[in-house]
Amino acid sequence: MTDPTDLFQLTRHEGHVTEIALNRAPVNALSPAFLMGFAALLDRLEAEEDTHAVVLSSPFKVFSAGLDLKEAQQFDLAQEQAIVEGLNMGFLRLFTFAKPVVAAINGPAIAGGLFFVLASDFRVAGPRASFGLAEVRVGADFPVGPMEIARATLGPNALRRMMLTGQPIPVDQARDEGLVDVLEDDRDRVLSRAIDEAARLGRLPSIAYASIKRQIREPAVSAIESAVAQGANAPVDGWFNAQTRDAMRRMIG
Repeated sequence: MTDPTDLFQLTRHEGHVTEIALNRAPVNALSPAFLMGFAALLDRLEAEEDTHAVVLSSPFKVFSAGLDLKEAQQFDLAQEQAIVEGLNMGFLRLFTFAKPVVAAINGPAIAGGLFFVLASDFRVAGPRASFGLAEVRVGADFPVGPMEIARATLGPNALRRMMLTGQPIPVDQARDEGLVDVLEDDRDRVLSRAIDEAARLGRLPSIAYASIKRQIREPAVSAIESAVAQGANAPVDGWFNAQTRDAMRRMIG
């Protein structure tokens, strides 16, 4: 088993910015250990006085590709429940993180991997970025955490098109939809621009920032927490349905 501490690389930048490089090679595929380790890391950084803001990045060509479909085809009930819990709790922790979070996106952010972007506060993308919610194409619906975060952060038409077609959108369309805040034409400038934006946000009064962020997100957070309290992290019949594994096989060929 991979040590969760190997899944992230931390770099400290000027302006009290901590960069978290998602480091599960080769495409930052999601796993329970990856997601829960990410949540634990955010706990640590939220309590750390010298971290005023966070940047999320990836050293790979892909920002995050979501689930490893080849691996997921073999999930038993316990594994399905574990990944649902990871998706709910990992992204809820990011969504409720009290300090500013800026995503630096230089490649595709697809399916579950898109929620690193949607749960961030500010998004800087390069020309090779793309964004998609492919769950319908692999025959899976959305756990409550990702669903409520998507509802809270995507406009209704973007939500409809991305979820019901499963097709990715290019970065210029993502900017037009409001999913991306800054589009850098030079991919080599994405990270530095994200660090600059994080430092700027980190200079804002921190108590007010955290309070306003919570006010904005409270309806979604309450819906997630209520569903989790009622057992949403461990669906009795698992996550997948009778069509999911066949759809996954078709996706990967």
